[in-house]
Amino acid sequence: MDPFASLPEPVARAWERSLTSGRAAMSRRRLLAAGGALAGAAALPALGACGIPAADSGGPDGEAAAAKDYSKQEKELAFSNWPLYIDVDDENENVHPTLERFQERSGIRVKYTEDVNDNVEFFGRIKPQLAAGQDTGRDLVCLSDFMAGRLIRHGWAQRLDPRNLPHANVNLEPRFRNAAHDPGRQFTMPWAGLATVVAYNKKATGGREVSSVAQLLEDESLKGKVSLLTEMQDTIGMTLIDMGKSPTKFTDDDFDAALARVQKAVDGDQLRRFTGNDYTEELVKGDIAACLAWAGDIVQLQLDTDDIEFVIPEKGYLYATDDLLVPARARHKTNAEKLIDYYYRPDVAAELAAWVNYICPVVGARAEMKKIDASLADYPLIFPDRQMIDKGQVFMSMNDDKETAYQDKWSKVIGA
Repeated sequence: MDPFASLPEPVARAWERSLTSGRAAMSRRRLLAAGGALAGAAALPALGACGIPAADSGGPDGEAAAAKDYSKQEKELAFSNWPLYIDVDDENENVHPTLERFQERSGIRVKYTEDVNDNVEFFGRIKPQLAAGQDTGRDLVCLSDFMAGRLIRHGWAQRLDPRNLPHANVNLEPRFRNAAHDPGRQFTMPWAGLATVVAYNKKATGGREVSSVAQLLEDESLKGKVSLLTEMQDTIGMTLIDMGKSPTKFTDDDFDAALARVQKAVDGDQLRRFTGNDYTEELVKGDIAACLAWAGDIVQLQLDTDDIEFVIPEKGYLYATDDLLVPARARHKTNAEKLIDYYYRPDVAAELAAWVNYICPVVGARAEMKKIDASLADYPLIFPDRQMIDKGQVFMSMNDDKETAYQDKWSKVIGA
């Protein structure tokens, strides 16, 4: 049986290339796990406790001091992104067609580097320069929203100029226009959206659907065969939603109550373990019967078996974004803004989404995707329908002290 047969053709081609190029069908999040460093429970408390000086900050929600922009005289920019997070040429995996066309049209040379393997690790590399008020050597970075928010709070992100973002101003999906970590999208623009859902192996569950966090935590028939995610925001956020609480706005008592539910599942041996992206193999084998999963992994899992299903819980799910941000002191801010705006052209956004398979944040891209492959245009993990959109909720933005306190408690539950 052809394992790619049930997938939309562009998705199948992309994953088949990944397999034959020796990358073992690794999704972006699997690469993080393989590197041993999801932005998880053990790392963030230490980060928050560092007492990072904000050399150019006005305090929380501070703004980077204006840096001289060399964009006019230096037609270049340096862009740091995650591995496997951009389109690739059929014949040469080092060539990215959308980037090539940007360079041809704009005359701006792009140094593209796949060096963001983990939010915390990457932040640790650029923090010394940021704290010292120095250029990081990068004009544009792609970071998960919570880490982008951290840079914004410290005044280490440059405010975007809307005059340089005509397509982004018009085409950013309404649900992404305001973000807890960046109200009004003054400093960031989404590269892609992420969703946390419930997944299960229907063979391992005896054909029964698993559709809620409550089942994961309490269903005796799943005892010892459940995994939850090591990332606090994902697991606690989904638990809060299951409790009828808003992950966008909750109290310390709400957090403690959600934590207690997870702790009870740990104490009762309901859980097999907490995982990063490494739940995938065990879920395919059936050693994990049901779990919290990242929707971007679903395509990969369905290559291995027809038994994998995912469900958007009736009470909702957690979504987040990976964001484009111009670091403080970057030399080529205007050039970076031109690149951001380029990816908000619907035809370019559709081409990117056909390769990365994450939620596309660009209005008009779905219509353009129909020209590439009609089946992809109806693929809910790339273009969520109204029902899925309405059920999405975000985790609230926290200051460093609160984030550290919550992560300390979380670390004890997962044994980090």
